[in-house]
Amino acid sequence: MDYARFLIVGAIAFGALIMIYAVAVDELLANAIEHTDGDGPVVELPASESAGSRLSVPGSRHPIRSTVVIVALLRARRPTSGMTEEPAPGDSGDDDEDEAGGGDRDGNESRNGNGSRDEGGGGDENRNGDEPKGLTYAAAGVDIDASEAATAALVGEAIEASETDGAGSDPEGDYAGLIDLGSTYLGLVTDGVGTKSLVAEAVGEYSTIGIDCIAMNVNDLVAAGIEPIAFVDYLAVAEPDEGVAAQIGEGLRVGAEESGIELVGGETAVMPEVVRRLDLAGACVGLASEDQLLPGRAEVGDALVGFRSGGIHSNGLTLGREAATREHDYDDPFPDDPEYSIGDVLLEPTRIYTHLLGPLREHGAHAAAHVTGGGWTNLARMGDRRYEITDPFDPQSVFAFVQRAGNVSDAEMYSTFNMGTGFVAALPPENAEALAGATDGRVIGRVETGSGVAVGGVELLP
Repeated sequence: MDYARFLIVGAIAFGALIMIYAVAVDELLANAIEHTDGDGPVVELPASESAGSRLSVPGSRHPIRSTVVIVALLRARRPTSGMTEEPAPGDSGDDDEDEAGGGDRDGNESRNGNGSRDEGGGGDENRNGDEPKGLTYAAAGVDIDASEAATAALVGEAIEASETDGAGSDPEGDYAGLIDLGSTYLGLVTDGVGTKSLVAEAVGEYSTIGIDCIAMNVNDLVAAGIEPIAFVDYLAVAEPDEGVAAQIGEGLRVGAEESGIELVGGETAVMPEVVRRLDLAGACVGLASEDQLLPGRAEVGDALVGFRSGGIHSNGLTLGREAATREHDYDDPFPDDPEYSIGDVLLEPTRIYTHLLGPLREHGAHAAAHVTGGGWTNLARMGDRRYEITDPFDPQSVFAFVQRAGNVSDAEMYSTFNMGTGFVAALPPENAEALAGATDGRVIGRVETGSGVAVGGVELLP
């Protein structure tokens, strides 16, 4: 194996380790069961099965310290889609018919992860028996501010321990950790599906969350202007289940094919004392030359081009599940389209945006935002500007359902969910219509002086 391949494989291995450490540090080595399938899609294998994995990509001969790889991942740790325009389940596809008033930060489980109605999380009725008070993401179990503070502490300690050139730049804005290989940059990201796995468990359908896992990672690389090339998954379970693993493996295969990447291995950890059900995450590596990277900062006067989401994607499900199960079960017909169940609609896979990479470069995009955890506040990761959204896509009907069911405010919805727009690019206004015409996007707003995000009159951030 030449040195460049050694670097890439080493980087992927460390990416997987980050996910392992996030779930259980001390328990992992005693319980982990390794698996890979080097000749094709990764499938979660029983402990007795194992095969080698390989990765062939261009690189450089510059050495990389392992600590640099870890710091790069931590710098991009800020918790952060199908490609067709077919309507999502439960959605008519008509923009003027949907209504609502909204990663990965969505890693917490609520107390009730099965198909029955969840209780608590700010959803109790008041003492007079009036309408239940409105849900918030924090009350449902995920406090964004607390998550940001913990992440900042973790990143700060890691960077203080190892300040090395080339390990990324701005941890608040970057979607990927970058390693300078000389003529090429290696990009690293890590993410998971969060509590969407609880919906999959409740309805007994795991075949789509593998797509989500791929999408959450490759979309972050695209937002940085990096071409995804390879992926490893990390599956933590209380007990192995061959049928569940096969379904997850199928989703990973579909997601990898759609995004054009290779599945090169993975990890299955059996940890009954740590994991109550299962957690699915992964790490992805990509490459880009310096001139292919997006500058990463929007400029005043830029136009904003948005791209439709597939639905709720893989963020905000702690709030979404809490609202959906207040008065319904996952197998109940979805009110706006009874042909589908509520669980079906919540499981609609995250859209994959790798097809945008070429057009973004060709039309001179300055920056891009993957609208994940934190909803539309992710636009602020393109720089301290004011992002005025005047013509967003109408939210799919799943968002109107969640908002009604949970009595959720408009500001909370737009600060938690993608609300119909899963990816946004900032670019010179003279190029905006051309980009929209070359893709499936549309001009949705502009970048102005000041700070904050405003979506159709809903003010987010100070």
